[in-house]
Amino acid sequence: MVSARWFGLFVLALQLVPSSASADEPPAAIVQRRVEKGLLEPLAEKERAQSRFSRARIPPAERRVRVTQAAVSFDASGRAYMAFAVDVRRGTEWHENDLVGCGYTQTGALFVKRGDAYRPAEILLGKDVDVASNVCTPAPARTALR
Repeated sequence: MVSARWFGLFVLALQLVPSSASADEPPAAIVQRRVEKGLLEPLAEKERAQSRFSRARIPPAERRVRVTQAAVSFDASGRAYMAFAVDVRRGTEWHENDLVGCGYTQTGALFVKRGDAYRPAEILLGKDVDVASNVCTPAPARTALR
């Protein structure tokens, strides 16, 4: 399928290109835009391409992204990230936290929580990816030595 190949290249290109955020844009807006463009749009495209006769779950009528943190957090490596949640509408009802994860403000990398572990968001697009260690977890608080 030619369209599936182009779709894969598009997703790869989105991951390789750094975020084009302006310096004045708040980190929450950067993460929200990155989730919408880098995850929800490709996910919707994948769902549109699936057969009507597929046994896959019927896609939601609508999705919305919420950044669930007021301030940026830093992981053990000192990288800045913000947590997000994706809510879905099925029929007339909204269901919160259908997906939860985090987005890194500098690199644009997205991770989603599956069970107790975080994986790269590409797992939702059918990619076989491993658990990502040391992401989306705040660095331990340092205690002052006296």
